[in-house]
Amino acid sequence: MTAFEPVIGLEIHVQLATRTKMFCGCELVFGDPPNTHTCPVCLGMPGTLPVVNAEAIRLGLMIGEAFGGELAERLVFHRKSYFYPDLPKGYQISQFDEPLVSGGRLGDVGLERVHVEEDAAKLTHAGASGRIGGSTSSVVDYNRGGTPLAEIVTLPEIRSAEQASSWLRLLRETLRQLGVSDVNMEEGSLRCDANISIRPVGDTTLGTKTELKNMNSFRFIEQGINAEVARQIRVVESGERVQQETLHFDPRTGSITSLRSKEGSHDYRYFPEPDLPPVQVPAELLESARASIPELPLQRAERFRTELGLHEESARLLAFRRALGDYFEATVAAGGPEADRQQIANWIGNDLVRRLDAGEDTDPDPAESKVEPASLAELVALVGAKTINRKAGEKVLDVLVAEGGTPGPIVEREGLAAIGGGDELRPVVQAALDANPDAVEKLKTGNMKPIGAIVGHVMRETKGRADGGEVTRLTREILGL
Repeated sequence: MTAFEPVIGLEIHVQLATRTKMFCGCELVFGDPPNTHTCPVCLGMPGTLPVVNAEAIRLGLMIGEAFGGELAERLVFHRKSYFYPDLPKGYQISQFDEPLVSGGRLGDVGLERVHVEEDAAKLTHAGASGRIGGSTSSVVDYNRGGTPLAEIVTLPEIRSAEQASSWLRLLRETLRQLGVSDVNMEEGSLRCDANISIRPVGDTTLGTKTELKNMNSFRFIEQGINAEVARQIRVVESGERVQQETLHFDPRTGSITSLRSKEGSHDYRYFPEPDLPPVQVPAELLESARASIPELPLQRAERFRTELGLHEESARLLAFRRALGDYFEATVAAGGPEADRQQIANWIGNDLVRRLDAGEDTDPDPAESKVEPASLAELVALVGAKTINRKAGEKVLDVLVAEGGTPGPIVEREGLAAIGGGDELRPVVQAALDANPDAVEKLKTGNMKPIGAIVGHVMRETKGRADGGEVTRLTREILGL
């Protein structure tokens, strides 16, 4: 049986963080009553003329600069014609053969282009679950119509739904840290279409692609791509041919339905926008865009790895979640030159995040918690010096999360200080050996598995304050192993 591989390219629509719309002065305020932020320009009234939002162009240039793309020297807009209730003019002002940005790369995925355009309005459909005016209806909110968008188009270099989801997470965090968008998927600030085809493994030709429209969560993106890949494989294995079409994925049922045949550029009848003649991109706009690029997640991860000595996984976790990265650097600074940076990263990325995390798409900000960076640095140092053991450290962290404060007084108040050296611990270990003669006999033969029974006994007697490594060392010493 032939094995197939998916070939996936993504088209991501990003609402740019401007105060006003792309071609008029209407304010952008999410959640306001429908149709309260409109004007003759964004409603497409006769005789009105668009004016380009310079800030939207600057933000688009920032995206291109961050991804290493080629920035356009001139700004050219086209009309993209199609007829739908959410598009009052009957066309969208977009870009065609001269995008704002050409090429570029983010991580392991190359980009074809980034262009800017205006968003359509928002359609709300009411069916059996919600009727408007007593019958099945659709209503339009033109508040969103005209919102500045950057459309980011990747090359078809993605080979799995999981890779697509992972790359989109990196893209979202990169755009967020650039400050070009709030990339809020629930509010529609980041929407993704996926172009999907399959081909026999080892083949280099591209198959017929379909397009999955407007997926708005990472989980749905994975589910939708996997469902469409499976559908295409079934089609090909049954002897039929995949049709080029636009599809909808229903995450509730897992079903794929056809929306329309897939359009090509000729279907949209692109032609130059007569109301916006080509203009040179102002040099000051380019300079402002380049000067506004901060350290981005991939760069920060590399710095954490090479300069601060973090493992790659820890470096990426902290760099790709800016709040965690900022808190990590503050904790390292509070710990001083002797701070164990990898252990600090482990405590933040594992223990602290687990106590603060609020959900899949919600990144906790430790800076908003009661755990001060200096307190966490002190806690890590106490565990590192074996003043308290790891288990006691977790109890201290629980108190810090709930109450704040500093570790020292908590350790003293809760009686969590580790039992001292061998002189104090030796009689407890001896008692454990006396209480577990079967384990002792096995240990004497070189079988170290029963050491767990000895350590467990000591931990119970010391209420978790003993150091497991020290218990093992004393056991070997007492038994002459």
